[in-house]
Amino acid sequence: MPKEIDAKMLLSTSKNPSSWFGTNYTFNTYRGCEHHCIYCDSRSLCYRIDNFDELIVKRNAVELLNKELKNKRKKGVIGTGAMSDPYTRSEKHYQLTRGCLEAIAQYRFPIHITTKSNLILRDIDILQEINKIYASVAITITTTDDKLAKIVEPGASSSTDRLKALGILSELGIHTSITMMPILPFLEDTEENILDIVNKANYYGVKNIVPWLGMSLRDRQRDYYYKKLDKHFPGIREKYEKSYGDIYSCSTKNMKKLSYALSNACSKYGISLKMPTYQSEVTAVQLSFFNNK
Repeated sequence: MPKEIDAKMLLSTSKNPSSWFGTNYTFNTYRGCEHHCIYCDSRSLCYRIDNFDELIVKRNAVELLNKELKNKRKKGVIGTGAMSDPYTRSEKHYQLTRGCLEAIAQYRFPIHITTKSNLILRDIDILQEINKIYASVAITITTTDDKLAKIVEPGASSSTDRLKALGILSELGIHTSITMMPILPFLEDTEENILDIVNKANYYGVKNIVPWLGMSLRDRQRDYYYKKLDKHFPGIREKYEKSYGDIYSCSTKNMKKLSYALSNACSKYGISLKMPTYQSEVTAVQLSFFNNK
């Protein structure tokens, strides 16, 4: 059962907004996650979450966000989903993310959401309202193989359902991206997988792919991941230990080849490999206005 707490604050100011979809502020309605992805970096010691698989619910999140937004003089993009998924399974019951989106719509802030769940479709009505200003959704796809995804991301929606959600959001004019990260070495780092993600992105109207051809590995995250590799993929752990040792950033061994294939495929379909941002959207509109005068 999730543990409920009263948080003291919800919004944090981003130190480097341009680094993640141009978000100026971030919030998390939950601490921990029920998706149980075997590779999750949030298990690392530096984030100070003792048991990331135990969900902590910030039951006063909507109340806090309403108060904080009311007092914000400077508008900016509000982001959620970088640490804990806003559409973790318990969101069906608590509806805290939905309540926070209603507050964001009321105070007319732009939004960026990162998730691995098609539950986001429940909130299409609010997202369309926010998109009168700006709404951006990135859904993580690391493989198009639903059987593999079920092992590495056991609590998340299937890759197929995530892609369909992207298609619906795109059709409604929401800014959609695929966060193609991490690409797990020795499991997902094939040209076939990368190209299939791009092909499906094109089919479902996605205009941006944000890739990381590799993964992070450190302390508790590494220990947890290796235990899961031993259980589901015997022999793969030894390849990691031989290839990466104790380093943090683990790029795929065929990164240059995959990068070339990814770039060519995205160029073919007109898919950008850059993060979309509210600021770039505003700039594009302004340029269009001046060019048409």
